[in-house]
Amino acid sequence: MALDILRGITIAGMILVNNPGSWSNIYAPLEHAEWNGLTPTDLVFPFFMFIMGISTYFSLRKFNFEWSWHVGWKILRRTVVIFAIGIGIAWLSLFMRGIMSDATLWEAICNFDHIRFLGVMPRLAMCYGVASVVALSLKHKYLPGFIISVLVVYAIVLLMGCGFEFADHNVISIVDHKVLGPNHMYADTVGGVTLKFDPEGLLSTIPSIAHVLIGVWCGMLIMSTKENTLRINKLFIVGTILTFAGFLLSYGMPINKKVWSPTFVLTTCGLASSFLGLLIWIIDIRGKKQWCRFFEAFGINPLFMYVLGSVGSIFLGTIKVGDTTVKGWLYNDVWMPVAAGDATLASLLFALTYVIFIWIFGYILYKKKIYIKI
Repeated sequence: MALDILRGITIAGMILVNNPGSWSNIYAPLEHAEWNGLTPTDLVFPFFMFIMGISTYFSLRKFNFEWSWHVGWKILRRTVVIFAIGIGIAWLSLFMRGIMSDATLWEAICNFDHIRFLGVMPRLAMCYGVASVVALSLKHKYLPGFIISVLVVYAIVLLMGCGFEFADHNVISIVDHKVLGPNHMYADTVGGVTLKFDPEGLLSTIPSIAHVLIGVWCGMLIMSTKENTLRINKLFIVGTILTFAGFLLSYGMPINKKVWSPTFVLTTCGLASSFLGLLIWIIDIRGKKQWCRFFEAFGINPLFMYVLGSVGSIFLGTIKVGDTTVKGWLYNDVWMPVAAGDATLASLLFALTYVIFIWIFGYILYKKKIYIKI
C-alpha cells in the first residue's frame, strides 16, 4: 500500500504544480528551480520514475526475468502506447489553440509543424522500455555497475560538452536541435534568456533510464526480504548513501533537473527511497492508513489520472468565456475575490481545486475497483 500512496502523492503533486491559476503568481516551493538547484516541485517527476522502476521489477518478476514473445510484446506495446499518448496530448494542445484562434478545422487538425515530440509521457515510455530490456537481459548482480557506468559516461559528456550552461552550444541542445529540430522542442527561459531547450530531451533521457534502473534495483531489495522492518532498513541505507553522494558530488557537478544531471539522479532517488521507507513504516507497520486514502485514488490509476489532468488543463486553458478562458474566469472572478485579491493565494486555490476535481474521477474508479492500465 505504501508504494501506491507514494505513487498517488507524486501524481497529485504533478497535477498540482502543472496547474496554477497564474504562471506568474506561484509560491516558491511550487516552482521548478530556474536552472541549477532543487525545489520540492523538482521531486515529483523523478519520484514517479523511481516508483516506475520498482513497479517494473514487480511486473517482470512474474515472468522470472526471462524473455518470451509474450513479455517482449507487452513491453513494446506499453512503450508505444505511452509514447503515443504523449504525442496525442501535445497534438490536442495545438488543436485546441488552433480551433480557438482563426485557424480552419483542417489547419488545426494538421498542425504538426510545431508539435513537441518529447515530454513527460514520451520520457516515461522510453525509460520504461529500455529499463525493462536491461532488467531482462542483464544479471541483476551487474545492475549497480551498469547504472554507475551510464551515469559516469553521461557526466563526462556534460562536463566536456558545456552541459551545465544554458546556451545553444550545450551538447544537450545541440543533439536535440540536430535530431528533433527547434520547432519540435520546448522553449525555456533562464535568467531572462529564452532558448529552445527541452528539459525532456533525447540525450538527457540516458540518465533517466539509469534513474528507473535504480528503482528496479530497489524493487529487488524490497522483494529479497519478507519482513517490513528489514525492507525499511535497506531503503533508508540506500536512500542515505544516494542522497549524500548526490549532494557531495554537486560541488563539481550541479544538481540540475533540466539536464537530468547524475547528481540529480542520485539525490532524488535517495530521497525517494527514504520517503518510501518512511511510508512503509507509517502505513504498513504502524497501520496509520486513514490519512492517505485521498492519495490512493491517484495511486491505483496513476497514468490515467495524469493524462486526465493534462487533457482537462488543455480544455480549461483554451475554451473561451467572453474575453478570457475558463481557467482565466475561474482564477480572476472566483478565486481572486475568495483570496481577497492575493494573486498568489488565488493561484494556489485554483490548483488545489483542480487536483480535487481530478480526484473525484479517480475516487469513482477506486470505489468501483476499476483499474485502467496503460
